[in-house]
Amino acid sequence: MILAGGAARRLGGADKPALRVGARPLLDRVLGACRGAERTVVVGPRRPTARAVRWTREEPPGGGPVAAVDAGVRHTTAPVVLVLSADLPFLTDRTVGALVQGLGEAEGVLLTDSDGREQPLVAAYRAEPLRRELALLAAEHGGLAGLPLRLLTAELTLGRLHHPTASFDCDTWEDITTARARIREHGHVLDEWIAAVKAELGIDLDVDTAALLDLARDAAHGVARPAAPLTTFLVGYAAAQQGGGPEALAAATGKAAALAARWAEEAESAG
Repeated sequence: MILAGGAARRLGGADKPALRVGARPLLDRVLGACRGAERTVVVGPRRPTARAVRWTREEPPGGGPVAAVDAGVRHTTAPVVLVLSADLPFLTDRTVGALVQGLGEAEGVLLTDSDGREQPLVAAYRAEPLRRELALLAAEHGGLAGLPLRLLTAELTLGRLHHPTASFDCDTWEDITTARARIREHGHVLDEWIAAVKAELGIDLDVDTAALLDLARDAAHGVARPAAPLTTFLVGYAAAQQGGGPEALAAATGKAAALAARWAEEAESAG
């Protein structure tokens, strides 16, 4: 479940889940990180999303994170539930998998940030203990609206996973600016761009970036510079004609790379 109904007061009331980092809404970035979930529930006002989700609202609307978790868990049947905020620009499917795999015998496992602080809204929980604590809190306090998250997690047996990058959330405009700058750094920009293009085109395909870059380099050096983008385009087109998927793309890339090598050898011989 993804909590997307906060007031975003430190952002002047902006629609935080719709703010863009890397040209993609924050909510869509989180949805991409948990696309392997059996069911995805978003707690908050309806808005356009990159893929279909189930919508619900906390009671009352704006009632806080504990009420939102309660609303979301009512729409789940899985034994393990991911609870995520909608403002995590650097969350990846790898981190999501690590949370689920890290449960072990615990009732939940959550990320800690760069200062060691626990992030209960970047966590995996066993559903039954979560429901138990929600019911106990509702009985003790006469409802869940306005309760702090620490009351929900205080009685759970929790594991911790330290990940300062994935736990980075965007509470202020400074955070948004930092996130937008970070994804444009040399070590991240290519992966971020490819992820954005795949999301925009509706492509769910693991791209062997290194192989395509090697092919582009070989075509540029062995044939001519304009051959690089044209060759990679033709490889993609050929893979699509063969049904798409990683195997088809790898096969087309391999054929084109071998052709580029033969072309370069022939040019050297002619020289």
